[in-house]
Amino acid sequence: MRRLFPVTEETAARDSGELADREWSLAELAAAYAYPEPTATGGRVPWLRANMVSTLDGAAQHEGRSHPISSAADMRIFGTLRALADVVVVGAETVRQEGYRPARERAEFAALRAAAGQGPAPAIAVVTASLELDFSLPLFTSPLVPTLVLTGAAAAPDRVATAEKAGARVVIAGDGVGVDPARAVQALADLGHTRLLTEGGPRLLGQLVAAEVLDELCLTVSPMLTAGDAQRIAGGPSVAVPRRFELVSLLEEAGFLFSRYRRS
Repeated sequence: MRRLFPVTEETAARDSGELADREWSLAELAAAYAYPEPTATGGRVPWLRANMVSTLDGAAQHEGRSHPISSAADMRIFGTLRALADVVVVGAETVRQEGYRPARERAEFAALRAAAGQGPAPAIAVVTASLELDFSLPLFTSPLVPTLVLTGAAAAPDRVATAEKAGARVVIAGDGVGVDPARAVQALADLGHTRLLTEGGPRLLGQLVAAEVLDELCLTVSPMLTAGDAQRIAGGPSVAVPRRFELVSLLEEAGFLFSRYRRS
């Protein structure tokens, strides 16, 4: 892996010569993707980052899944971002398509999470209006940390009861049937989850973008072309004015680009 941006005297010296293209340690990746430090008063402001992958022609999936357009390095960054997060926010359709399982404890990150005051693994928070989920799946029945279900106040009471009976914690984050993105971020922060990570899918990411609650985008650009009619990384209605983000880092390995953008 090579650092393409930013290049400082320190990074240039460290990555020069035969070390220019090497496998980074998990500790180095964790440092490169660290969340913002607490504020001067010691508190943590919620920070929502997204982690997505896209082909050169803009496809976020191939045959309904993101794995075919990923790589080993992409999966290492995927695991690192999860290990840094308090909670992983994901849409219900992505849970169904990708076969989501509970986040697992990683021995390599145990000390880092303990030092940050975090539990052994991030919670998974599923965003759903209908609660039409298979609550017999391990995501709900055997997570290391109880799975959260974010829904609206008008959600069907029987589905809420089913979710809670399965062991999930239902969090109301909207006055109607659906979830309000800003309410969801605040509700998670009220539970002590301020290091937020979303892995989509495209519909959820589009809602977060439209609500202006996304702080950071970690985007892997895959050196592949798929054509077809696959979704982009974000879907739904367009915003009135395009949101400007700034590039803060860019890594490369085997033709894959690992970019990191923050709200300008």
